[in-house]
Amino acid sequence: MKRKLRLLLFIAVLVFCAFQLYIFSQQNFGSPKLQLRWDSVQIEMRHTLRDPLENVSHVSIKSVPFAVSKEGFIGNYEPAPREALDRPGDYGKPVIVRGKERVLAEKSVGIYGYNIIASDKIAMDRIPPDFRMTDCKFWHYPEESELPSASVVIAFRDEGWSTLLRTIHSVINMSPPALLKEVILIDDESNKGNFKADLSVYLKDNFKDKVNLFRNSKKEGLIRSKTIGAKYASGDILVFMDAHCECGRNWLVPILALLAHNRTIVASPVTNVIDWETFAYKTTFREKHHHGIFEWGFLYKESKVPDMELTSRKYNSEPYRSPTLAGGLFAIDGKYFFELGGFDPGLQSQGGENFELSFKIWQCGGSIKWVPCSHVGYVRQTPMFLDTVQNLSDLALNYIRVVEVWLDNEHKQYFYARQPSMEEYPILNISKQLEFKKEHECKSFKWFLENVANEVLDYYPPPPPNKYWGQVMLENTKTCSYWRASAAKERNIRMSPCKSDKESQLFRLFRLNVKGQLIWDEFCIETRNDILYIQECPVQPTSNWSYLENTKQIFNSRFRKCVEAASNSVLCLKDCDANNKMQQWSFKKFRTWDAPKQQQQPQQPQQQQPPQQHEHQKQPEQQQQQQQQQKQPE
Repeated sequence: MKRKLRLLLFIAVLVFCAFQLYIFSQQNFGSPKLQLRWDSVQIEMRHTLRDPLENVSHVSIKSVPFAVSKEGFIGNYEPAPREALDRPGDYGKPVIVRGKERVLAEKSVGIYGYNIIASDKIAMDRIPPDFRMTDCKFWHYPEESELPSASVVIAFRDEGWSTLLRTIHSVINMSPPALLKEVILIDDESNKGNFKADLSVYLKDNFKDKVNLFRNSKKEGLIRSKTIGAKYASGDILVFMDAHCECGRNWLVPILALLAHNRTIVASPVTNVIDWETFAYKTTFREKHHHGIFEWGFLYKESKVPDMELTSRKYNSEPYRSPTLAGGLFAIDGKYFFELGGFDPGLQSQGGENFELSFKIWQCGGSIKWVPCSHVGYVRQTPMFLDTVQNLSDLALNYIRVVEVWLDNEHKQYFYARQPSMEEYPILNISKQLEFKKEHECKSFKWFLENVANEVLDYYPPPPPNKYWGQVMLENTKTCSYWRASAAKERNIRMSPCKSDKESQLFRLFRLNVKGQLIWDEFCIETRNDILYIQECPVQPTSNWSYLENTKQIFNSRFRKCVEAASNSVLCLKDCDANNKMQQWSFKKFRTWDAPKQQQQPQQPQQQQPPQQHEHQKQPEQQQQQQQQQKQPE
């Protein structure tokens, strides 16, 4: 009898332990039973301008595990495979435009920076390739009720019709409906294509109230338009996205889970390239991890993630730190965005905002992580198109503001050695940004380089001081040395008419430094068979160039020859002849800047007149009255 009792007791203990083990596993491995603690905050549902620090739709989280990997068990958000289709562009296949349409395609590239004819042939719900690592499919994330909601903010101006709409379809099709609160569109005074009534009708017919369109009453620029969109958003998380993107499978949940785990993390998906000509959807890195850095002229670069960072993680598909954001594609806690002051309101148009926000995040206590299990495709527009639409004066102003606020004095000199034409520019008031930096006890740029971006100086050492810089002009002519950045296959330095406008020369100047390097933009000038061409600069800055002021010749000490403008407009090395006018050069500087048109700090976006909301949306009574007082709907 006692043996039976002992056996029954032993079995009961085993059953009890097994039950407790089951409960423990469910609580810790992404089960629907997972219980998480949240501080409840009332969510404001109206589409009104969000106060930077109050009435924010934000759920404050005490402690949320990011996710748990269960190898061999498909993740709880992993979508079911879609039906195999063979439509143009599906699975990232290129679309080739031929025949008579080729002329239209080439024309569209000049208008949009990409081939809109190819884009038009691709379905709005095209199936993208899945470039995620295999183990991304095995991550189990907190359930929907425990995750914050997202507002995707897309600012645009004169975007291609099919490209913009495919971006919206992609966001909605690839996101869990319960987690995607809304898509906010900010039209920055588009004047091309179908962006008036046609767009409003399409959004209403296809997306109901999921997509909300607002139109700026005047051109604000994409940076300020993003801030305006952020103030209209009602989701917990702000996801900023460009208007020519396509989201990958299960792209949103890994980002939301990471930000729920730590609200001071800013998350960036891995960006895949969508070809501007064929709309082929490509990947660059596969299983390798890269992250965002910069060179001293503020060109965005990517480098391999240091081993120390990678080995600190348990799984290869876990998020990892990045010194900078890639550009306009990232997610941030809505309240935290405004606590940081958002984008600097003094930034003009577009460009440089990724550096401004990246430095501010890191130096003021936050962090940036790239999320390998979140992939988004991005149409990289042609360099020639970007050259025509980018206001270089605004871009220079933006860079200088970032430098003067966030870089230490030593590192400012690196920037101005790399961009000498920007020194002494009369920038607008930055007192509020410097005050923010002081009040929040933000760390120095030296700290940032030593603790976060420590490989920057390895890849891009400090630029040596310049001895000469400017346009390299052939004496007594109106022709200058030049390399066309958009002609990627052409590396020879050629002659072309000198640019008379200063703006076009801000970023396209030659520099001859104390180390004997002759540099155009970020590229060093070298010779092959006596022909001058560009190449990547070596890490150790040494070369053989000098400028002979008496004879106005550019001399190469290695070959004991001088630079000459050949009859075919190519620059080459020839035996030095002080009397040869084709060897006589001068460096024409652009030091004197025209004062900016605006001489005062621009208004904060929240103080500006709100942009017009489209008529198809339902508006609260208070907002309707406000807009009626300001202006009539279109």
